[in-house]
Amino acid sequence: MNFFKSRFKQLDRHPLAIRFSLFTIALLLLWVPFALPIYRFVPDPNWVSILSMGILYLEFLVLLKIWGRYVYRQSLFQRYGLIFFQKNGRDWLFGLSLGLVSLFSLLSLEFVLGWLAWQPPASNFPRIAVEGFAVAVGIGFAEELLFRGWLLDELQRDYRSDTATWVNALLFAAVHFIKPWQEMLRSLPAFPGLFLLGLALVWAKKTGQRRLGLPMGLHSGLVWGYYLMNVGQLMEYRDAVPVWVTGIDANPLAGMMGMVWLSAIALGMKYMAKKTQKSLAE
Repeated sequence: MNFFKSRFKQLDRHPLAIRFSLFTIALLLLWVPFALPIYRFVPDPNWVSILSMGILYLEFLVLLKIWGRYVYRQSLFQRYGLIFFQKNGRDWLFGLSLGLVSLFSLLSLEFVLGWLAWQPPASNFPRIAVEGFAVAVGIGFAEELLFRGWLLDELQRDYRSDTATWVNALLFAAVHFIKPWQEMLRSLPAFPGLFLLGLALVWAKKTGQRRLGLPMGLHSGLVWGYYLMNVGQLMEYRDAVPVWVTGIDANPLAGMMGMVWLSAIALGMKYMAKKTQKSLAE
């Protein structure tokens, strides 16, 4: 037992590739015994996805607690910026508002240009809005804790801040492209937008003094806005320009216009992050 404890305590001295591999293997070993019965006995594919991914993420949270205690000997959630206090809440609300306003301003411009038409909300729109909010908050929390929490922290332990930022954004985009080959090729124009979003979210964390409130809120705001527009059917593209301009699969951020908007958000967050770092250094 003492041998394993001593090995655990030395893991923080190993390079990123070893730490990353061991963490991933441990997570999969914890997950597989639960996932196999789900894939074998649950007939509904939607429930298979919900149950298996839900269990995987819960085990990820548990493993982070163990990893922090025995490998780094510190509270990783606090280190990642998952701190529940008023400032983080204000950051989250600001990010949520920024994501919504940014998306609706893009769509408003496309409406003025005659590329889309607004549609009246359906009678069930309030239910869709509430569902979309819950989905957006869940995605924002889960993906930001994973990418701007655990993954970014592991990268920053071994690499310079700028290198960690760009690698984090690249991996964020790449993970979202784990899909069949034909689907990857079809949706390839969306990759630069995901990369830009990854950069914006890293710089958002630096703007928020390494707290996760701002990137979680920004991520949730963009997801919620997309959910309202598409699931709520509040808009309809008029096919006035090619889809690579407006966005593949009616996703406003998966086209050229979306890239321009995401570039503006990313540059704005980078500027704010530099101001934050400068004020902290004074």
